[in-house]
Amino acid sequence: MDVTDTLRWLVDIPSVTGDEAGICAALAGRLAPTGVRQRRVGNTLVVGEPDDRPMLLLVGHIDTVPNQGQGEAYVEDGRMFGLGTSDMKSGVAVMTHILEDRALRGSAYNLIGVYYDAEEGPAADNGLIPTIAEVGWLADAAFAIVLEPTDMQLQLGCLGSLNAIVRFDGVAAHSARPWFGDNAITKAGAFLTELHTRAPVEVEVGGLVFKEVMTVTRAGGGVADNIVPASFELNLNYRHAPDKTAAEAEAVLQSTASAADSIEVVGVAKAAPVLSDHPILRDLAAATRAELAPKQAWTDVARFAEIGVPAVNYGPGETAQAHQLAESVPLANLDGALRGLSEFLNR
Repeated sequence: MDVTDTLRWLVDIPSVTGDEAGICAALAGRLAPTGVRQRRVGNTLVVGEPDDRPMLLLVGHIDTVPNQGQGEAYVEDGRMFGLGTSDMKSGVAVMTHILEDRALRGSAYNLIGVYYDAEEGPAADNGLIPTIAEVGWLADAAFAIVLEPTDMQLQLGCLGSLNAIVRFDGVAAHSARPWFGDNAITKAGAFLTELHTRAPVEVEVGGLVFKEVMTVTRAGGGVADNIVPASFELNLNYRHAPDKTAAEAEAVLQSTASAADSIEVVGVAKAAPVLSDHPILRDLAAATRAELAPKQAWTDVARFAEIGVPAVNYGPGETAQAHQLAESVPLANLDGALRGLSEFLNR
């Protein structure tokens, strides 16, 4: 198989979050002929083991968001269409070809593949968490490349993410006599209007400009068509630059939503620092000829940063295609990423 056929093969194996057993087993079978040791942690597959060379992790999640009616993969106008093509089975296809290449496995780096599950679901269920806990030697890696979609850029660091339940309280009353109550939904109006018109806040970190944003992602209130709502809740998602700790980001969120009656932070994903002048990053940039850019999202480079493993995002997928109904990826990106990483390893 060439890398395009491998991507088609991967896309046609359903692997919505929670249903990754099949694709995990398929990858294990595909890589078995290499003779490289495999270890399974749930539906995460670790390919390789420590030796005396510096350890380089190639990392990709094997799950996708829910199917929105996408069928089998197909190619049109130089692009492959299908669920997960950009996010991130194209990256998984590239790392699979690298791990199958005996010459590349014999490079100066000990290549370790980490195919993990449950990235698209709740952060607490992410398959990397138990894998890092059980396979402790992963923390000894010299570097990690997470093959998330990056538009062929080397994207450094990543945004942190906070989710908070913001609540507005009112007083119930008959909708024909609303003056006897206090409408919790319209009480939130000024706050929602401010958020709707709020411009992204640009923050420079390590020479790269991240955009901080706050977004209402869910909302609910009211119990009947003839009752003034006594409560209104919304989920506020804050994506913050790597210059802030989780505590500092929470303080910003609390200040922004100060008009609310209560704020409860329900999810925290820490930002990852921007690498500066790392020798492996320099070699990777020279070999791939990739532009350095900020990661305008949260990715698992943050988990590696927490265990002391420097990591970057670099993959063939297109960020704008992630989670799209007609998701696709340029086939040229597959060849380009495979060529760039091969050149890096051949150095």
